[in-house]
Amino acid sequence: MSFSPATPAVAQTSTINAADTAWMIVATALVLMMTIPGLALFYSGMVRKKNVLATMAQSLAAVAIISILWVCFGYSLAFVGDGPWIGTLDRWFLIGVTMDSVNPAAKTIPEALFMLYQMTFAIITVALVAGAVADRMRFSAYLLFAIGWFMFVYVPLAHWVWGGGFLATMGVLDFAGGLVVHLSAGIGGLVAATVMGRRHGYGSDNLSPFDLSLAVIGTGLLWVGWFGFNGGSALAASPRAVMAITATHLAACAGALTWGAIEWATRRKPSVLGMISGAIAGLGTITPASGFVAPWHGIVIGVVAGLVCFWACTWLKHRFNYDDSLDVFGVHGVGGMTGTLLAGVFATSAIGGTAGLIENNPQQVLIQLYGIAATLVWSGGVTYVLLKLVSAFVPLRVSLQQELEGLDISQHGEALQ
Repeated sequence: MSFSPATPAVAQTSTINAADTAWMIVATALVLMMTIPGLALFYSGMVRKKNVLATMAQSLAAVAIISILWVCFGYSLAFVGDGPWIGTLDRWFLIGVTMDSVNPAAKTIPEALFMLYQMTFAIITVALVAGAVADRMRFSAYLLFAIGWFMFVYVPLAHWVWGGGFLATMGVLDFAGGLVVHLSAGIGGLVAATVMGRRHGYGSDNLSPFDLSLAVIGTGLLWVGWFGFNGGSALAASPRAVMAITATHLAACAGALTWGAIEWATRRKPSVLGMISGAIAGLGTITPASGFVAPWHGIVIGVVAGLVCFWACTWLKHRFNYDDSLDVFGVHGVGGMTGTLLAGVFATSAIGGTAGLIENNPQQVLIQLYGIAATLVWSGGVTYVLLKLVSAFVPLRVSLQQELEGLDISQHGEALQ
């Protein structure tokens, strides 16, 4: 890494803006907060008591490992160079990053800050996948899988969509991660859950959450962090950032109310788990569209998210009998897919510079469908291959005895009292 004082010539031509820089520092902190402690609490509150620490450990490990790998080569391959498939290694280990250097994608903030902001996205995407195989994945296998999944799924997708790759060239809209984050993690989680098989006692034993209050706190941290996730994706302290945050908040509210209303109508009681699931569904679904749509579109997208994701987490999951432990596919996969498609419907040229179906540009919907298909095929296929490769070195899941006694003890030698 090369940090050096600005020379007079560089300082005169610098485009770095103080307000944009300040906002993006805050946004970076907010998105990191989404993983630790946000996702760690959200996930651990929904597993059984014997697996709480092990679930938290997966989020913590993702932060540590992906941060180092991002600096080593991830940032450079994703955001440096304009090849259709992958970037270059010109910035590996941040070589050439100076006090005043900027990335062409974010010309008003320091390149190091842009690198850090994008790092937080990579971290939470890898951490999200783990929720689908909670309660049964060996920690050593998770570490190997996380490294491989980051290298071969996340980095290429980030380049394709945000780094000037072929999906960006086609005009695919994904403001903050409907494809790169949510759909990729969702389909990756579904494949992982299918390959690893169901938890012992799934469908017969009581697998209810240990402490939903932790999950509610985690939801709150994720919700607030999403302001940095979607608002920060404007990469500036701008009106577009404000519009993205507004649509994001309204979508979360609509998703929570819709999911709760469905439960109230069908089960006579709106559950806390349902309401927080609806909120996260709304947040994930608005993500790809947030910087392209008007606030009222956020409400519509949130309602659709509540309906579609509820269906995916209940009827669809029971119909195919797969054990996606924490509904990563049902919420993030289906939500990311739905939001990416709706971005093509509701995109407003006055906000994001691109017209969607409602502004007489039906072609955008087809472009969005292509992006969805590419992400499904790549993430699903590579996840399957990676799991098979990892299993050749270490078992993917713990033994039956270890699963029964809990991953806290068997994987980490610790337990909640």
